[in-house]
Amino acid sequence: MRMFRVRAAVAGASALLMAAAALSGCGLTSGSPLADSVRPGSIGKEQPLKGAQLTVTSKEFTEQIILGQIMGLVFKAAGAEVLDRTNIQGSIGAREAVKSGAADGMYEYTGTAWITYLGHTNPVVDPYEQWETVRDEDRRNGITWLPAAPLDNTYALVANRANAQKYGLRTLSDVARLTRKNPAAATICGGSEFAVREDGLPGVAKKYGFKLRPGNFKKMDDGVVYTQVAKGAACTLGVAATTDGRIPELRLRVLEDDRHFFPNYNAAPEMNSATMKKYPAIAEVLAPITERLTGAEAQRLNARVDVDGEDPHEVAKDWLVREGFIREG
Repeated sequence: MRMFRVRAAVAGASALLMAAAALSGCGLTSGSPLADSVRPGSIGKEQPLKGAQLTVTSKEFTEQIILGQIMGLVFKAAGAEVLDRTNIQGSIGAREAVKSGAADGMYEYTGTAWITYLGHTNPVVDPYEQWETVRDEDRRNGITWLPAAPLDNTYALVANRANAQKYGLRTLSDVARLTRKNPAAATICGGSEFAVREDGLPGVAKKYGFKLRPGNFKKMDDGVVYTQVAKGAACTLGVAATTDGRIPELRLRVLEDDRHFFPNYNAAPEMNSATMKKYPAIAEVLAPITERLTGAEAQRLNARVDVDGEDPHEVAKDWLVREGFIREG
């Protein structure tokens, strides 16, 4: 995490270029109207968003797409016309869409905002204080943060049970020990973003004193990481999101972050401030939804997509209907 300021200074121009490319080339110049026939359940009974035209966005991974669909369907039930521009590659594109007004809102993570967007190096330990500091500081960027969910999708390292037992892995301090005493066994599979993010490999390696050999961090698609760790041959450890439904399905062991490196990544609605000024009822409409989004609930929803192969949109709608938030028809 200590390398962020230097990295940000070097990469600032390229980040802006990537953001512009994301806005123009990854779905934010087009989108699909939500055509679902849904109506209010326990939320939006007076259709307070009737007449509004709102655009929702998200990043490209399963949980984000589900959360984006949840937001869009809730807005639709509350009376808005909704354009679906979810599934944007990377964090920067979706963030810049909300900031610029190309999209009206998304669910974002407090830790991502604090470290990646706002440029801080040390996470805030208390989840509420983390959200509060992000909310206060991000106002100057034209962003309004609504209250956060219990859902905390932080990073973790995982191992299959056989390797965890073989190498005595319970904590990240145990991983540091493994990198020094048996470096050949200390192999980690993870996504390319984790390899460079300051709240990823550079920071955690410095915090714990990992001594990884060159090539022992193996970059691969995030989805492949789980199956490779479960097999336990290509990599002893893998980078995981703690709300991923494949963790219990593959019986992976989550290692304890015993020195509290990883920030809180509580999901919260990140809204364009001009949109909130025009449609303040958004806060009331989203509040009960966000409150219900726990880590365990997210893990179940994610598993329906990543394990059972269901469509994220249908998973989101089924959950909202089952919880009584909206109705079909």
